[in-house]
Amino acid sequence: MKIVIINGPNLNLLGKRETLIYGSLSFEDFFEELKGRFPQFELIYLQSNHEGKLIDWLHQYGFSVNGIVLNAGAYTHTSIALADAVKAIETPVAEVHITDLSKREDYRKHSYLTDCCVFSVQGMGLEGYAIAVDYFSEFASR
Repeated sequence: MKIVIINGPNLNLLGKRETLIYGSLSFEDFFEELKGRFPQFELIYLQSNHEGKLIDWLHQYGFSVNGIVLNAGAYTHTSIALADAVKAIETPVAEVHITDLSKREDYRKHSYLTDCCVFSVQGMGLEGYAIAVDYFSEFASR
């Protein structure tokens, strides 16, 4: 089973950025842990600060892998184009947010992606990614 994890803007700064909110572990270090926890999956990790690149990856992998885990960062709240890309592909997409959006600033409370995704997890820290990966193992057996 192949799962692609796509992170959006500023998530390359995890471990350095606002550590009281996002923690002190880099995503690269967490990704190594994640691969160890899910050796039965081929996990691919991609990150970009550019909206078009995220859309390109959804198009590239959206017909050939078993699942996509997407944390679109701030684009969650602004990008109809990303929502359209999720709707256009066949691969199911799980939305992940490290923080609980309902407890953040008002402008972060709306997600254009939630209704397009098969699963959404937020407020679980980096563990949300593991929950999403685990969801796909259950989703595949349905």
